[in-house]
Amino acid sequence: MKKQELIHLHGLLAEVRTQCEMWEGEFELTEYETLGIKPTSIHKSKTDHKAAVFKLAKGITSSMAEAEAESESEPLAPNAD
Repeated sequence: MKKQELIHLHGLLAEVRTQCEMWEGEFELTEYETLGIKPTSIHKSKTDHKAAVFKLAKGITSSMAEAEAESESEPLAPNAD
């Protein structure tokens, strides 16, 4: 993957984070935030952006899994439209 593609993916994941935080509240992303790499940090290396993408994706998925586990109180009956 090229650096430009990684930066684009990083930006898309940042948007996913924003949307998910609007629905679920703040996520625990300290590993990502300690890197100090943002999608707008175009001067950073490809390796830095790759690490940021992995940390951000991991943080989003684990936070969403925790939120889902907390909200699973009763199974919902399937509905057909």
